[in-house]
Amino acid sequence: MDGLEPLLAGLTEQQALILLLASFLGSLLTAALGVGGGALLITVMAGIVPPLALIPVHGVVQMGSNTSRAWLTRRYTQWSKVGWFLGGSVLAAALGGLLLNRIDEAWIPLMVGLFILWLSWGPMPALGLGSTRMGLFSGGLLTTGMTVLVGATGPLVSAWLGRAGMDKWQYTANFSAIMSLQHGLKLLVFMCAGFAFHQWLAVMAAMIACGYIGTLVGLRLLGKIPETQFRYVFRWVLTLLAMRLVWQFFAAAH
Repeated sequence: MDGLEPLLAGLTEQQALILLLASFLGSLLTAALGVGGGALLITVMAGIVPPLALIPVHGVVQMGSNTSRAWLTRRYTQWSKVGWFLGGSVLAAALGGLLLNRIDEAWIPLMVGLFILWLSWGPMPALGLGSTRMGLFSGGLLTTGMTVLVGATGPLVSAWLGRAGMDKWQYTANFSAIMSLQHGLKLLVFMCAGFAFHQWLAVMAAMIACGYIGTLVGLRLLGKIPETQFRYVFRWVLTLLAMRLVWQFFAAAH
């Protein structure tokens, strides 16, 4: 409908509905399996949202999703671990702001596509550095720097935290709190760079609402989904979406 056009930030109604569904499914996946929803969301968004808006809009939606999950699991949060991770994140956000304006927007979908392919098939480091202060600090530094550039670093944060010494609820709470703070810092970087968030307010609000519903459903499914079989299918879904981004980049270049 014509009346919706000013609220859709240039998107069609079909594109907006796809984003809402992706937000719901992404939040459900992260709540139920511990990680993966952010990668799914940004891969879908990269085929719809303009490159300059991709990382900041994804960051707002992911902050909403992670914040709701962090609030719902707050009693399990280990705040000392979150604090050390945040220290490295603050430093990385300051450095990331210096690099932001030097990136050609045309390369952003390609960077996202290649990063998702690596997350899907590359060797994911079994770091488990979440038990030491310097490990947490360095994790915040590295992953926050990367999220400013490619967005979906949840799997890396997950690998860095590890799950040693944590039950599934403590892991979910720590991961959610850290990702909330990390996305918040990233948004400050984009605000300082002059990104016009107000143009996307309606779309982001609707995606956050769908993400909250996905989180509620996902927490009910936590530990009940057969993870091994699901991850195999999920990996191939992400791969096809990421390959589409890479193909579109080279098709446009020629």
